[in-house]
Amino acid sequence: MNWIRGESVGRGSFGKVNLAIPRCQSSLFCPSMVVKSSSASCSATLRNEKLILDELKGCPQIINCLGDSYSYENGEKLYNVLLEYASGGDLSDKLKNSGDNRLPEFEVKKYTKALLKGLHYIHKSGYVHCDIKLQNVLLGEDGQVKIADFGLAKRTKSRKDDKLRCELRGTPLYMSPEMVTGGEQESPADIWALGCVLVEMATGNPAWRCSDMTRLLMTIGVGDQLPEIPEKLSEEGKDFLKKCFVKDPRKRWTAEMLLNHPFVAGQNYDDDTVALKDQTCESVSPSTSPRCPFDFPDWVSDGSAESSAACSITSLPSPAIKELLNLNDGTWSTAPAERLRVLVGERRPESEWSTADGWVSVR
Repeated sequence: MNWIRGESVGRGSFGKVNLAIPRCQSSLFCPSMVVKSSSASCSATLRNEKLILDELKGCPQIINCLGDSYSYENGEKLYNVLLEYASGGDLSDKLKNSGDNRLPEFEVKKYTKALLKGLHYIHKSGYVHCDIKLQNVLLGEDGQVKIADFGLAKRTKSRKDDKLRCELRGTPLYMSPEMVTGGEQESPADIWALGCVLVEMATGNPAWRCSDMTRLLMTIGVGDQLPEIPEKLSEEGKDFLKKCFVKDPRKRWTAEMLLNHPFVAGQNYDDDTVALKDQTCESVSPSTSPRCPFDFPDWVSDGSAESSAACSITSLPSPAIKELLNLNDGTWSTAPAERLRVLVGERRPESEWSTADGWVSVR
């Protein structure tokens, strides 16, 4: 497909995002797609995203990939992935433009149900998104939810993945306890992040009101503390969140189960929900959906957990972390307290910290 690069609409660790207009289109003022571009020599993440989106075609709640191409611009070879254009922005924009920075419950239900449908499709296809947050939930012109940014996504775990579980991946404010303490990034982690998104839509504030990274990671990973359930939510909404915020990922409800929860099951926004088989609110067996670890961090946060568009990238695990976690017998230490002390206590160059909010992005 021949296309023309338009104005910039964002930038991430992989490269840049621009509006894109097909050359055959008569008007340059009605973009129908965007293009993600990165240098061809370091385009592995973007190529991975394209392959995953190709496998996830057919779900209306997932952003549609329109193809890829290479181009030469300003003496550099670029790899480009064309995606459908979501003219409604993302959920963080929706929240900021809502007047009191929160959404009414009927809208929270609508977006939650759509997100669940997308997550159910992703999980049954053998993937975990790994970075569900407001900025990665786009809205089409008609307000339809489009889950985007699959750069961190990965298939079900392998033995090789187990060796990489010492790395932090994702956005700290949305990280699940098992991710923080053991690097376990499987489908339940997406459900925890969904709960954080729901809290933010309902209150206008992050699920964790903590500006210190050390304290945040310790709070998430150690002890029994859970995010506060919004008082203004209905009883059904509160119960829904309790099913998301379960410390043990084996007991956390799956997307399939949550689609049948009373909070969203009665909302006739589109097609029917999936059937819930032999499950009750009091006794929940582990999900049969694939649960796989993801290993690419991409975090940034301020009071509203802003997008990682212009963040610096740092590698994990660092030599200091490797030295502590790699035991004499060649195995990896997974003791939560030991792991967290290393992750939050390691000093980093000042240039890697955001001067605006004190957070660091890692890969």
